[in-house]
Amino acid sequence: MIKIREVLLKKIAKIECADVEDIREGVRSGLIAVPENMKRKIARPFAVGKGMTTKINANFGLSPGYSSIDREMKKMDAAVAAGADALMDLSTGPLLGKMRKKILSSCPVPLGTVPAYELASVGKKKFISMKEDDFVSVIRKQAEEGVDFFTIHCGITQEIVYKLSEGSRTMNIVSRGGALLASWMLANRRENPFFSRFDDILDIAKKYNVVLSLGDSLRPGSISDATDHFQIRELLVLGDLQQKAVARGVQVIIEGPGHVPLDQIEANMTLQKSLCHGAPFYVLGPLVTDAAPGYDHIVGAIGGALAAWHGADFLCYVTPAEHLRLPDIEDVRQGVVASKIAAHAADIAKNIPSAIRRDREISKARAKRDWKKQFKLSLDPDIPAKIRKGSRPREEDVCTMCSEYCSIKIMEECLKSS
Repeated sequence: MIKIREVLLKKIAKIECADVEDIREGVRSGLIAVPENMKRKIARPFAVGKGMTTKINANFGLSPGYSSIDREMKKMDAAVAAGADALMDLSTGPLLGKMRKKILSSCPVPLGTVPAYELASVGKKKFISMKEDDFVSVIRKQAEEGVDFFTIHCGITQEIVYKLSEGSRTMNIVSRGGALLASWMLANRRENPFFSRFDDILDIAKKYNVVLSLGDSLRPGSISDATDHFQIRELLVLGDLQQKAVARGVQVIIEGPGHVPLDQIEANMTLQKSLCHGAPFYVLGPLVTDAAPGYDHIVGAIGGALAAWHGADFLCYVTPAEHLRLPDIEDVRQGVVASKIAAHAADIAKNIPSAIRRDREISKARAKRDWKKQFKLSLDPDIPAKIRKGSRPREEDVCTMCSEYCSIKIMEECLKSS
């Protein structure tokens, strides 16, 4: 039985306008996940999955030689302030342990990590010499520290790696964790430890109530590779592992693509929900074109809105810096906001009551030219307030676009006098 604090469930139910028992049953059946390590009490908890609002994750973390702990902590604050529901520390390099402890002491939302990155932080050569027990030990260590969810690349198997080496993809493996695991398997001629020792990982996850986010090592990194044999084959493995986890009372999220053209997004969401038994689906983007570097937050929002409408539950943000460099604070903020817009648009299409109510209320405020209420209800309140402040209309209740020819005001005055 999965144990989640009653006060946590009640808080989430209030936020979601949902019934506590419905959420509890969703968790039990594997349709909903509530990340919170038993060693943490999260200030801003969430539930992700069936019937819940679409959630947003923001990535940040140390890149050796290109970032500092102080700078990454500022990114954490920016992401939380912009409305991220969860954070993932993707730190690499020798300071990642120190970084993680600092985050855990102050992060108000669930925190995820990629344990393989800590193993690789000692260097690629030493990573290759790691033993199976090392892969399990790093998960135990991070669970004991209080990490709420892990990306575990357990779906990439020896058999898939050997077939992938035939080279039929435009881009091979674009997942860092997946590439690391593939290099270990090829060098050692042994099975992926995250797959072969999955039962041991379940024991740890159950003990600390850690959510396992089953990583998509073979997600497409090019739209030409979308929905290919390797992506689907890994998804089948993840579906089997999800069932094993649910039977053991462990919460699971399934990670998904990636780069997917618009016409394949619905099929991808349907496949995942079918093959992974309705488990919460966490997608990166998806990016619907490869031809817009510098604008990938917009590309990801387009794909994310469509994906969430068709069943994705959790959107990993994409920043303008994607594929180009380590994101800065403004990149992080823009990435979160773009994903929030996508999530909210999808929630309206999914008839989520809170999303529909928000749009109705902002429309009412707009009709009354109630600027302060419009800003308050906006997904990014600071920007509309700043834009409004930058113009000086002659009349306070209109804007400089229409001025005295404001259609809303004309009709209001017309109807009053009729």
